Amino acid sequence: MPDQPPLAALVTGGSRGIGRAIAVALGRAGFHVAVNYHLSREAAERVVSEVQAAGKHQAIRALAVQADISQRSDRERLVDQTVAAFGGIDLLVNNAGVAPTERVDLLEMSEESYDRVLGTNLRGTVFLTQLVAQRMLSQEPDSQRSDRCIINIGSVSAFAASVERGQYCISKAGLSMMTQLFAARLAGHGIRVYEIRPGIISTDMTHAVREKYDRLMQEQGIVPLRRWGEPEDIARLVLVLAKGELAYSTGEVINVDGGFHLRRL
Repeated sequence: MPDQPPLAALVTGGSRGIGRAIAVALGRAGFHVAVNYHLSREAAERVVSEVQAAGKHQAIRALAVQADISQRSDRERLVDQTVAAFGGIDLLVNNAGVAPTERVDLLEMSEESYDRVLGTNLRGTVFLTQLVAQRMLSQEPDSQRSDRCIINIGSVSAFAASVERGQYCISKAGLSMMTQLFAARLAGHGIRVYEIRPGIISTDMTHAVREKYDRLMQEQGIVPLRRWGEPEDIARLVLVLAKGELAYSTGEVINVDGGFHLRRL
């Protein structure tokens, strides 16, 4: 029986932080990887090199694809270029997300800021997932394959209210319902859908508030494991899901937050 070709993954927001860690881990695990980025081609190309180096013994291919997923034409081009490079898409990791450019009280939040955050984090992600799901179905219309998967990178902000970045919280709460909807719609086609819900992760996005979270961890113990999460903590779980280790599961929310979600007295 001939060896199966490598599966093809598309990772949005793959040029840094959690997305970078996921892309490199997938390359190491034998996936071809499309590294989507918005602004920094140089950073994305570095990740491409890392992916190829990680998968060098398996002839893994990777490419960087610029696209602003809040824009329909960019989403279409992103999917088309990925399919042209790899012949299809077996795994979509919806990691791209933006935070408000400025933290302001909920009563002062602007419509422009709301639209910007929701445009990427929710609307763009929903319609990119729709596009990829349609492509997955067209690849194997009658298949019950278990190796196709969509993973949404959510946030504890889906349930933990931060009144100075309400638009971000709303976007992540919406992403959680989006996971349920696509899981229900695609289950009959063997496409599994999950939400990974990170907690306080050490990335560029959290750098500006590191001192605050250090204090909350050490003085108030908001994270029972009393440490920051690392992007690799998320990447390891992506591999578990992408490899089908939870093949009889879909629509799950899996917390990777050091126990932040626990309710304690």
